Amino acid sequence: MTGRVELHCHLDGSVRPATVAELAREQGVGFDRPVGSLVTAPRDCGDLMAYISYIDPVLEVLQTPGALRRAARELVEDWHTDGVALGEVRFAPQLHTRRGMDMDGAVAAVARGLEEGAAATGVATGLLLCCLRHQSPEVSEEVADAAVRHMGTVSGLDLAGDESRPGAPHRAAFDAAHAASLPVTVHAGEAAGPESVWEALEVLGARRIGHGVRSVEERALLDRLKADSVTLEMCPVSNVQTGAVAHRSAHPADRLLSEGFAVTVSTDARTTSATSLDREFRELREEFGWGAEEEEHCHEHARTGTFTG
Repeated sequence: MTGRVELHCHLDGSVRPATVAELAREQGVGFDRPVGSLVTAPRDCGDLMAYISYIDPVLEVLQTPGALRRAARELVEDWHTDGVALGEVRFAPQLHTRRGMDMDGAVAAVARGLEEGAAATGVATGLLLCCLRHQSPEVSEEVADAAVRHMGTVSGLDLAGDESRPGAPHRAAFDAAHAASLPVTVHAGEAAGPESVWEALEVLGARRIGHGVRSVEERALLDRLKADSVTLEMCPVSNVQTGAVAHRSAHPADRLLSEGFAVTVSTDARTTSATSLDREFRELREEFGWGAEEEEHCHEHARTGTFTG
C-alpha cells in the first residue's frame, strides 16, 4: 500500500463545522455562539479536559444514525482530500445513546458511513471503539462486548478520556478484547506521565499507545517501547494544544523517530485542532526539517501498526 496512513482520529472531533451547524438546524439544537468557536479549540487551550470540552457540542448533534453515518462518510472524503490511503477512526458508541439509539445501532451507522465513503473514494478504513476512563468499568465492559460482537466491522478497542483517572479499573474490558484476539490501543503519556504508559502496557496489554509523548521522561520506559516495537500514535498539533508538550519545538516525535522508535503522526481530532496530515507534516518540516523520508518512515510504522486489514 502506498499513500498516507492515519491511526489516531476521533470521529466526534472530526465533524466538519458546517455539518455540525446544518445538523443543529435540522434537529432544532440551539447554540449560543457561532459553531466554529464552539468546536475548534484555541492553539493553547490549557489542558486535555479543556480540549475535550470542544467536542461536547458536536455530541449534541450526533445522536441519530443518519448523523453518525454522514459524519463518518464525510471523514473518509476528507481523508481522501488529505492523501490518506488508510484511515482508522475511533469513537465511543455509549456517548450516542441520548435519544434512544443503542450502541449496536451507533456502530452500524458509523460502519455504513465508512463503507459509503470508501466506495466513493477508495480509501481503506478501520473502526475502533473507545472505553472512557471517567465512566464505570461496567460501561467499559459493555463497550468491549459490543466491539467483540462487531468484530470484522470493529478492528480494535481503545481507552480514552481523563488521564488523571487510572486505567486499571477497566482491565476486565480489555481482558475480554484480548480473549477475542481484538487488538488494543490506550491513550497514555499525554496528560499523565510514564506511569500511565506502563499501566497501558502491563495491565491493559496495549500494542499501541495513543500520544505517549511523556514517555521520554523515563529511560526504562523508552527501552521497553523500543524493545517491543510499540507503535506511538503522536498528534503534534493537538499535543501542543493540550499542554502535553510545552511548544512545538519540544515535541519528541523528531528525536524518537531518529532513534528508531515506531513513531506515527495523526491529527487526533481534525476539527477540534483545525488540522490535517498536510498541516501536521508541514509543521514538522518547518520545525525539524523533515522531508519525504521522515514522513514515509512514519507511514511505514503506521502500516505495520494498523489494526485493519
